[in-house]
Amino acid sequence: MKAVIPVAGAGTRLRPHTYTQPKTLIPVAGKPIIGIIIDQLKAVGVDDFVFIIGHLGEKIRDYITNSYPDLNCEFVHQYERLGIGHAIWSAREELKDADEIMIILGDSIIDGDFKALLEDPHSMIMIKKVSTPGTFGVVETDDQGIITNIVEKPKIPKSNLAVVGVYKIKEVEKLINAIQYNIDHELKTLDEYQLTDAIMAIINDGVRIGTMRVDNWFDCGKKEILLNTNRMLLEKATYPTDDFPAYFNSIIIHPVSIGTNCDIQNSVIGPHVTISDNVVIHSAIIKNSIIGDYAKIEDIVLDDSIVGNDAAVKGFNQSLNIGDNTEIDFS
Repeated sequence: MKAVIPVAGAGTRLRPHTYTQPKTLIPVAGKPIIGIIIDQLKAVGVDDFVFIIGHLGEKIRDYITNSYPDLNCEFVHQYERLGIGHAIWSAREELKDADEIMIILGDSIIDGDFKALLEDPHSMIMIKKVSTPGTFGVVETDDQGIITNIVEKPKIPKSNLAVVGVYKIKEVEKLINAIQYNIDHELKTLDEYQLTDAIMAIINDGVRIGTMRVDNWFDCGKKEILLNTNRMLLEKATYPTDDFPAYFNSIIIHPVSIGTNCDIQNSVIGPHVTISDNVVIHSAIIKNSIIGDYAKIEDIVLDDSIVGNDAAVKGFNQSLNIGDNTEIDFS
């Protein structure tokens, strides 16, 4: 099994954070998104990886090689962002000898049974019922869960079963050939070479592809979903930080994740806060937020916030002498 992880997207929905950092490196519950995905796959025995990089790809390469020095991995550059199908085609040489591959999008965190997915003898796609299927790839299935049709962002969806971005494909050569055919004939959907179009082509060629439902799916392309993912993972026993140093005159409200070398004073942290390494926080109240490396936060209340690496946020101090029956509104 070879895992293929496309991470070449520009992350436009998470700007300004993605101007200088790939979205897959944004920390969630104490670890970058890509790190969570790698850990999930390694836990079920996947040990060969191909990362398809593009925008700020050197930062992704640096993180993976430094954090996972023993990982058997290759990096392929997608020079033009022409869709997920094109991304997979960009890695065709690295995949040509694979007996099966798992494609998992690098900005999605999936709460699903990856072990069962790998053990199933057929090609499989993970899916979930959604309320807005027209914004995703959508599958139609028979009564046994076998895919009969798959369409990318249909204008009139015929199903509410969305593709969550995890595909196990055993017919690797057929998939690559289908993508090649679409590229050779410039067959695009929504102006991109879609993976879903190639999958539909191999289904029409007789390939059986089943489906597997997932419990939770977090497409971490928007701020509110990213914060919700952070909250959800921190609620799990394996993600919060258990042992903190003594932060001066500060209160920690679990669950939170706090990195190393942080200077926290006169503050209230939590719940549902991820703080990266080397962060300075003085006289602040922070909840339901994600704070990047080397950020400095002083004299402020933060809620539902994302603060990037090396950012500085400072509020204001007030000295008040307020008499009876007085109302003051600083908003």
